[in-house]
Amino acid sequence: MTPSAPSLLLLIPAYNEERRIGPVLAAYAEHFIRHYPGRFQMVVVLNGCRDRTLDVVREAEKRYLCIAHLDFPAPIGKGGALIEGLKLAPLADLVGYVDADGATPPESFLDLVRRCGAGEADCVIASRWTDGSRINVAQTKDRRIASRLFHGFVEALFWMGIRDTQCGAKVMRRAAVEAIHPQLRIADLAFDVNLLYALRRAGKSVREVPTVWTDQSGSKVAFNAKTSLNMLFSLVRLRLIYSPVYPWLGPLRPLEAWLYRKLNAPQPLSASEARRQDPAELRHG
Repeated sequence: MTPSAPSLLLLIPAYNEERRIGPVLAAYAEHFIRHYPGRFQMVVVLNGCRDRTLDVVREAEKRYLCIAHLDFPAPIGKGGALIEGLKLAPLADLVGYVDADGATPPESFLDLVRRCGAGEADCVIASRWTDGSRINVAQTKDRRIASRLFHGFVEALFWMGIRDTQCGAKVMRRAAVEAIHPQLRIADLAFDVNLLYALRRAGKSVREVPTVWTDQSGSKVAFNAKTSLNMLFSLVRLRLIYSPVYPWLGPLRPLEAWLYRKLNAPQPLSASEARRQDPAELRHG
């Protein structure tokens, strides 16, 4: 291990990924063991899994000492899983996450890590919509349309100038994570917007770079009217959180909770539920 190389914590949120996550864990472990000189740990954050995802992860832990997991039996959403996983930021100099489906190959994620480690930005994110990106298998037409409509709403509400907020591959410096973690409030698919907007408001730099990306079959996200309404609702909720009127909206909290339930959408853990994860609670094997 090279002393000057920053240590890295990679989070992988997982929901019912028994068929896809095994090869992804192996590919990332092998690539980073061979090509990354710093200390590397990969933590799978299981979110309400009802299949054999946990068994697959445990098998991977037997083969690779760099893999561990956190298991949340109740569904808390992808964003909720990352909110909990990011509490482990003190374990490493750099903290990142990728989706469990393997859409982002290890070599592309390593490029993000090297850029962030070299100080190019406090947060370096993969983008499918910048010049130089290579899309091996594109999303379906419906998903592309939904993605661009969502991007339009994000720009209208938050003016960040980021072309691809939703690509599931991001790396941050530990100090940046610790600075904004208390502001992470969105547990569903709008989590990435929450993260990036919090970083911008905290004065942290964000750099968007081209990536290699392959759309994967078997997505757990169905882009239908309910999903679209949920994401739009979360964006509006996030905009209100950062507005001066939000403290006055307390009487509407029960209505907000009711809407989330009707949309079958995850909410962030409450203060009593979101206890700080102790590194000793990481499970191996």
